[in-house]
Amino acid sequence: MGKKLRLDKLLSDTGRWSRKEARDLIRGGSVTVDGVVLRQPEEKADPDTAAIAVDGVPLGWTAYRYLLLNKPAGYLTATEDACAPTVMDLIPAELRKAGLAPVGRLDKDTTGLLLITDDGALAHGLLSPRRHVDKVYLAWVDGAGTEEDCAAFARGIVLGDGTKCLPARLELPRPGLCRVTVREGKFHQVKRMLAGRGLPVKALKRVSMGPLKLDETLEEGRVRPLTEKEIAALRQAAGLI
Repeated sequence: MGKKLRLDKLLSDTGRWSRKEARDLIRGGSVTVDGVVLRQPEEKADPDTAAIAVDGVPLGWTAYRYLLLNKPAGYLTATEDACAPTVMDLIPAELRKAGLAPVGRLDKDTTGLLLITDDGALAHGLLSPRRHVDKVYLAWVDGAGTEEDCAAFARGIVLGDGTKCLPARLELPRPGLCRVTVREGKFHQVKRMLAGRGLPVKALKRVSMGPLKLDETLEEGRVRPLTEKEIAALRQAAGLI
C-alpha cells in the first residue's frame, strides 16, 4: 500500500490541471474515489489502490512526472544557472515539481527533443551505453558528406583528443544535411564527429531518443506531458519493464 496524498495534489501532479483547477474540479463534484464523490481538496487517497476518476475518466496518476520539451536555442540544459537561462525556465509553473531534471544534455545552441523527469531510474537507463538507446540528430553542415564518411561513422570515429566513439550511423538525406544516430553522449560529440570528417555543423537538432520522437506540433520552447504509451515505451527501452 502506498502513501495517501491530497486529492488536489494527485490531480495537479498529472500535469493536466493546475492546483487551483484541481481544487475547482473537486469542489464541483467532478472527482470520485472508489465511486464516491469527494468535494474537499484536502481529503486524501492512496493512488496505488484507490480508483480515482475525473468526470468518470480514470486519473492515470503516476508517482513521477515526464515532460517533453522542444528546446529552443539559447538555453542551457541545466536545472539552474546564475548567469544564463536554463531549460527549466521554460517549464510552466503548473508542471513544475521537485526533482525534475533534464535527461542528458543538449548544447546551448542545439534544439529539439529534451526529456525532463524526476524518474531517476528511467534517466539512468536511457543514458547508459549498455542499454544502446539511440539518440537521433539532424545536422545542417557546411559541405556534403560521402559514403566514406558513413563508413567511418560505422567503424567508430576517433575524436581529435583521441577519444574513441562507439560505432554510429551517418545518413545523408541531401547535401548539407546529415542524420546522425549515436548511443552515447560525449561532450559536443555529434559536432566533433562531423567536424572531424570536414563537415562543420551550422545547426543541430535532436529528433528522437529511443522510442520517443519529437512532437512536430509542439512549438519551440513549449512543453507537454508524455502520454501513457510514450512513458511505457521509454521504460521498456530503459530496461525497467
